[in-house]
Amino acid sequence: MNYKPIIVIEGDPEGVFLELFFKVTKYNSFKSDIILICSKKNLKKQIIKCKLKKKINLLNPTDFKKFKLKKNTINLIDVKFKNSNLKKLRNKFIKNYINDCFEMSFRLIKENFTYKLINGPIEKKIFLKKKFPGVTEYISKKFNQKKTGMLIYNKKLSVCPLTTHIPVKNISKMITKKLIMEKIILINNFYEKTFKISPKIAITGLNPHCESILDFNEDIKIIKPAIQEMKRRNISVSGPFPADTIFISKNRKYFDVIIGMYHDQVLTPIKALYEFDAINITMGLPFLRVTPDHGPNKKMEGKNISNPKSLIRALEFLDKR
Repeated sequence: MNYKPIIVIEGDPEGVFLELFFKVTKYNSFKSDIILICSKKNLKKQIIKCKLKKKINLLNPTDFKKFKLKKNTINLIDVKFKNSNLKKLRNKFIKNYINDCFEMSFRLIKENFTYKLINGPIEKKIFLKKKFPGVTEYISKKFNQKKTGMLIYNKKLSVCPLTTHIPVKNISKMITKKLIMEKIILINNFYEKTFKISPKIAITGLNPHCESILDFNEDIKIIKPAIQEMKRRNISVSGPFPADTIFISKNRKYFDVIIGMYHDQVLTPIKALYEFDAINITMGLPFLRVTPDHGPNKKMEGKNISNPKSLIRALEFLDKR
């Protein structure tokens, strides 16, 4: 095992992430050092809010080689965060703050200080607007990686959406044989490298019951040929399966990963099955990027009752690698 430090970005400064971070690091012991990137001012405010006694070890980001990391304290890289009561200004400041936190983490990764990154949940409409469909695509662009994918991982079963945060009416236009094959190869390579196994992969159909009243049926014309080509390359893949039955217990037990044609087709059942016991991994990056499988949940901020399990799983995953 390589105990390189784990970089943790707060994410949305108005969300519940710091509350979860306090819960996780208070009771869990990890072999890897953890470095938090966030606003010192915001961190102190949350420490007081949660009635904690936490020491802060402030790190100078100008020279990471001189970092003196400490256990049982918060190793912090301070990123300044302006705030405003005006919504337009506040959103602009949040966007700039999140971007500055990411840029700091990217610098540490590019300088080979670590290859382990967790970012807290982010409100996409504020941070990304219309430039990227999701944070996965934003990070992929920063590292010039075109073939990446979202894996919602649980050791019993994982899922991968072929398309991510796009309107439902556009999904059928995005589905191609090439894209399906790329995702299958990406998953197969990731599992072989990370878990040392060749995964058993299932593919859902696009249409209900894999049937269509239209002349053009994507399940027959696009999805099935992609699966057949992957089988010829000796990858363990099956389908297309109707999405309404593949997740029942007697069917899903045969697979490690289920690829769905769109975001909610596979994320809805996986969250119903495992709730917060799953993490979001970006496959295809030159480092390991993980995020808890939930949103900022701003309405719960300050109540200190949010479930930390997904963050625990994210830290456990990176701590072992």
